[in-house]
Amino acid sequence: MAPKSKPSTPALGKPLKRGFFARSVHEVAPDLIGATLLVDGVGGIIVEVEAYHHTEPAAHSYNGPTPRNQVMFGPPGFAYVYRSYGIHWCVNFVCEEEGSASAVLIRALEPTHGIAAMRRRRHLVDLHALCSGPGKLTEALGITIAHNALPLDRPPIALHARSGEMAVATGIRIGLTKAVELPWRYGVRGSKFLSKPFPR
Repeated sequence: MAPKSKPSTPALGKPLKRGFFARSVHEVAPDLIGATLLVDGVGGIIVEVEAYHHTEPAAHSYNGPTPRNQVMFGPPGFAYVYRSYGIHWCVNFVCEEEGSASAVLIRALEPTHGIAAMRRRRHLVDLHALCSGPGKLTEALGITIAHNALPLDRPPIALHARSGEMAVATGIRIGLTKAVELPWRYGVRGSKFLSKPFPR
């Protein structure tokens, strides 16, 4: 019997530089759908994100700078990592000009690189559940507060542009009590790797 072939790892698009993030958070967020996020070579295709703008109360920067959110007020193209509900880390990408304090939360990935390492970290086998939420994906990729304020275009972080067109769905953000009506969640329509399906 011939040995089973391993699934092929998708080819990576061109590296994304910090300048990619020096635009409106509402342009960057949908453009990140289909991009690949890797941390020390482990990661996958971004299938779900949420945009946060400093002018709306759900953004951490809404009430001004604090020691926790300081990186949001700096230049674009850096990671903002924070602890959610005292339980898990969340990773965001800082966007817009310095001082704007707007960012994109990475909500879900389709695992493509370093899947064995992700399964080991998450104590899970199910591919669809490895990165189907902001806390799940940070655990799978080994992201912690040590990654806060790191540039998004230098090791250990790498981002690669999507290589083709994507059917991008939009909807309201998840788990908020403020600005709940804003349709600033973006994702791959029909993806099995989302944290929550988009309404039809």
